[in-house]
Amino acid sequence: MKLFSTKTHGVIDYLAAIVLFALPRLLGWGSNVTTLLTIMALTTLVYSLATRYELGLFKVLPMKGHLLLDALSGVLLLGAGFLFQDDGNNVLIVLLLLGLFEIGAALLTETEPSISGYADRTR
Repeated sequence: MKLFSTKTHGVIDYLAAIVLFALPRLLGWGSNVTTLLTIMALTTLVYSLATRYELGLFKVLPMKGHLLLDALSGVLLLGAGFLFQDDGNNVLIVLLLLGLFEIGAALLTETEPSISGYADRTR
């Protein structure tokens, strides 16, 4: 049993999209990092809506594929932290923490929805 259910992960996904969109604006980060995080926020929103879990709308992307995308997003955030570290305002630290969180959430989430029979009905 993993730490996060797929339903909890769905809530985290939508909150992550909001954070990725709002954070660079609230912290006054530069346009390059703001653009990257905006693209990542929109991407997270799209693949979350497309995921076969309780909070998905279109239910076409398997949860394992979703978790792989989350892990890749985390790796991208880790790399972006070093790419934009000269932007100041703790960009490096915040992006590293976000990247580690994304990877951790991917590793600690169940791969099937917890509701009995849910996965079969959504295929």
